[in-house]
Amino acid sequence: MSFRTLEWLFPLVITLHNAEEALWLPGWWKRAGRWHAPVAPGAFRFAVAVVTVLAYAITWLSAGSGKQSVWTYLAFGCIAAALANVLIPHVAASIALRSYIPGVATAVLLNLPVSSLLVVHALREGYVSGWKSVAYSLGVVVALVALIPALFKLGKGLGF
Repeated sequence: MSFRTLEWLFPLVITLHNAEEALWLPGWWKRAGRWHAPVAPGAFRFAVAVVTVLAYAITWLSAGSGKQSVWTYLAFGCIAAALANVLIPHVAASIALRSYIPGVATAVLLNLPVSSLLVVHALREGYVSGWKSVAYSLGVVVALVALIPALFKLGKGLGF
């Protein structure tokens, strides 16, 4: 299968991963101590919903564009961010705390293999290449690190 066909797996696994987090992370925060400042469950679920919708939107825009397009690079950056998210915070926090952290199951069983497969196909088939793929990946990670707390605040402000 081609990258264009397989890339639709990305928003599907993000949906499953974010659903696991939306269900279980708010309760985990009560025991997390210094590992995570609590976020209101509604504000967290709002942020997760927005990120999930963005995954579908960016994938749709990527699927409608050609190789080496801005949308394809943004999709690749999101895929790389999901891949990084497997290790930090999910696996790292689980190891450090010696306990299950919500999101680890879907991160390891879905995000890791699917994101790895997509990265390989995108590079092998020439949808992205070189330093530009690295730059977009880092840029998306930085953008998400800034976006998520902003979405928590917006969700809280909207009464979630």
